[in-house]
Amino acid sequence: MKESSTASKLLKGAALLGIAAILSKLLGTLQKIPLQNLGGDGVFGIYNTVYPFYTLLVTLATAGFPAAVSKFVAEREADQDERGARQVLKISAFIMMALGLVGSALLFFGASWVAGWIGSRELIPALRASAPALLFVPASAALRGYFQGRQNMLPTAVSQVTEQAVRVATMILLLLYLTSLNASDASIAGGAMFGSAAGGAAGLLAMLVFWRNAGRKTGRMKAFTGTGAAAETEALTGERTGHVTDKLKGLNVEASARRHAADPLSGMRLVKPLLAYALPICLAALAVPLLSLVDTFSLPRLLEEGGQSVMEQIGIYNRGIPLVQLINMLATSLSVLFIPAMAELKYKGELRAAAVQAGTALRWFWLIGCAASVGIGVLAEPINIMLYRNNTGSDTLLWLAFTAAPAALATVSAALLQGLGSVKAPALAMVLAAVLKAALNALLVPQLGVSGAALAGIAAYGLAAAVNLALLTRRLGFAPSLRTALWQPLLGLAAMAASVLLLRLGFAATGVGGGRLGAAAESLGGVLLGAAVFLAAALRLRLITGAELAALPRIGPKLAAVLGKLRLLPRRS
Repeated sequence: MKESSTASKLLKGAALLGIAAILSKLLGTLQKIPLQNLGGDGVFGIYNTVYPFYTLLVTLATAGFPAAVSKFVAEREADQDERGARQVLKISAFIMMALGLVGSALLFFGASWVAGWIGSRELIPALRASAPALLFVPASAALRGYFQGRQNMLPTAVSQVTEQAVRVATMILLLLYLTSLNASDASIAGGAMFGSAAGGAAGLLAMLVFWRNAGRKTGRMKAFTGTGAAAETEALTGERTGHVTDKLKGLNVEASARRHAADPLSGMRLVKPLLAYALPICLAALAVPLLSLVDTFSLPRLLEEGGQSVMEQIGIYNRGIPLVQLINMLATSLSVLFIPAMAELKYKGELRAAAVQAGTALRWFWLIGCAASVGIGVLAEPINIMLYRNNTGSDTLLWLAFTAAPAALATVSAALLQGLGSVKAPALAMVLAAVLKAALNALLVPQLGVSGAALAGIAAYGLAAAVNLALLTRRLGFAPSLRTALWQPLLGLAAMAASVLLLRLGFAATGVGGGRLGAAAESLGGVLLGAAVFLAAALRLRLITGAELAALPRIGPKLAAVLGKLRLLPRRS
């Protein structure tokens, strides 16, 4: 009963963290639309140039440490050593806050130097406004790791959502206030970046509330004794399992106390094992923002002033990024599910089953990515008007749309490799992709402007996906079929594109598509029609089987039944 209860608690915690992560990422992605609408392309460009650099410093200060803290806390909790668990938190919080302080000082006092390094003095206010966030985020991350180590995921989930909600709300309020004062683009972007500091403070406050409540439950005296956790556990569960169990428990606690009495990992000696565990995870996490950093440090120097300023051009380039990020967010959130599944199949030696599962996952995400790329590309102009008020940069948005497919494939293939135990390989693939992105930016941006950066992104994500796929095929011994991976999807994509173009022609002929409201109707109508046509084509071409569709939770069986009545499903699926 206890093991099933623990498993249930872990599953609920994982689901809670997953929902919080999706909601947090959704808020973080969609907030860019009101940012551009209120601030304009210049503010949008400054914000999107500074934010990847800020993300880099946050990653350096926090990535890896929550996992390390949760690991060491869980070990102390297993031995009923509450004092040791809090010692882990104390030391890790000290390390993370020191790193955050260094990063904050770098951003604030070195803003002029960093802005000069990137190539634009307009970035200085935004760099300084983001600096205070690094005083709050590391402490919050340490507390999240502590509660995760105790298998309590609620504080992390609440803190993540609170941080993003306050960040977005603060950003919008400051945007409204500063634009009403006719402030400069640099000042408005600084106000937008200050939302990160407000969100970080709110996230830390939420964690401190949970910490205070946990302290009240445990009791101040018990918090500093070796028996505190054991007493708390007994009080909460109220379990009485007989004299034999009590004696065994007493022996276990006594053995644990003797073990930790001689434990060398106490006080500052915890620093080395914490760093040894956290730093590899941190370095792997740095691979994620690499492509954005390439644009941060190259575009301001490669773009030339013309009818628009450099920051306005970067803002126009970033119009399509939130749409691509939504697709990648879906891939990232769902791909996490494949890591434990692949790890289990590898452990059992069932490589054939792992190959089948990997093939299915890759096919689904490839189809979703391709459909999103073609759909956004065909609807680039009305989507641009709907979200950003005008059609400036629609050609760049079109090219950016085609990064969705290789980015989704790179994400899911990386998760599959991680499940098979290849942790470093996906990070290396992203490093190679970043090198290619930098080279192609230097080659294409001076000639094609921001559209060249979009083309470079397609090639970079394509390289990362290709490297991951090559490693997967070698590990699992399967080769993708060109017929199912390329030629058949092209037929479905052609049918989808043709139907959406016909819809757009109908809107143009009737004059309904004029203005922002008309563009919204054209965009949403095109998305619904395109999705329906592509799904029907995928089913008829057996790219998706009826069994796979019916396996989707809740909606799957009903959708399969409806499509079966419409004779869109093959008879044998």
